[in-house]
Amino acid sequence: MKDLKDICKIALVQAAPVMFDKKAGVEKTVKLIKEAAEKNVDLIVFPELFIPGYPYGMTYGFTVGSRNEDGRKDWKVYYDNSIVVPGEETEILGKAAKAAHAYVSIGFSERDTNTGTLYNSNIFFSPEGEIVGVHRKLKPTGSERVVWGDANKGYFPIVDTPWGNMGSLICWESYMPLARVALYEKGVSLYISPNTNDNKEWQATIQHIALEGHCYFINADMYFTKDMYPKDLHCQEEIDKLSDIVCRGGSCIVDPYGHYVTEPVWDKEEIIYADLDMQKVPMSRMELDPCGHYARPDVLELRVHEDVDKK
Repeated sequence: MKDLKDICKIALVQAAPVMFDKKAGVEKTVKLIKEAAEKNVDLIVFPELFIPGYPYGMTYGFTVGSRNEDGRKDWKVYYDNSIVVPGEETEILGKAAKAAHAYVSIGFSERDTNTGTLYNSNIFFSPEGEIVGVHRKLKPTGSERVVWGDANKGYFPIVDTPWGNMGSLICWESYMPLARVALYEKGVSLYISPNTNDNKEWQATIQHIALEGHCYFINADMYFTKDMYPKDLHCQEEIDKLSDIVCRGGSCIVDPYGHYVTEPVWDKEEIIYADLDMQKVPMSRMELDPCGHYARPDVLELRVHEDVDKK
């Protein structure tokens, strides 16, 4: 492992998306980047699908073997508000990252350049405003599969930062043991987890992963309410059945020993600030380095198909 800069100043953004409105969502993201930059942070992290929001509770008219026209119309609204990479929206966000002189991680719905398929993706910008990584969710969870496709490229991109390698797995990807190992093998020090997961069991999971990988786990969750959904959707009956608070948040940071650096924040929007002692990463690996001295590659081996030919 290369030498790591001692302190990473992080801003973890727990905020509500502007549902189904990419223009307003980008504007809010830029505003939050500017607010976080006032603290001279090095890294700013946003939740899963922050642009244009997570369509929790919506079926898009799908049942087994059928779907309906109203569902198609609602899906088309979401499609229209998903982002092509690169494009006008990523240019605006890149300029905001450059102005903040910080790495920025944002979860978003990605629209494929050539096909009609959407992907649940996470994008990294450098302090120079350049796109330095896009990760598509390997396997959308449950009914997410009717909205987003399986990743077909960008499986495990790593960003080389002064604080070590930074990578991301989106929400329940972190329940995929081999996906975690793929990041561990790349020496991840900053494990970014954009998600929409406010159940209590998730907190146990993230503490375990931080301890297992001996890395910082950045748990970036959303807070939003059902009155934030657009009023002109065709699925209003589905939305009416939701709890007033659809996602409670729970964003937090866990250190390489499995301890909270910042406790989970619930039921509100907040930017969480912390100074991460990056020297804890190599120190924690003295007795357990999961893909180093505490591994048996002669007995256990992971093969990762990186699909390097697809850009």
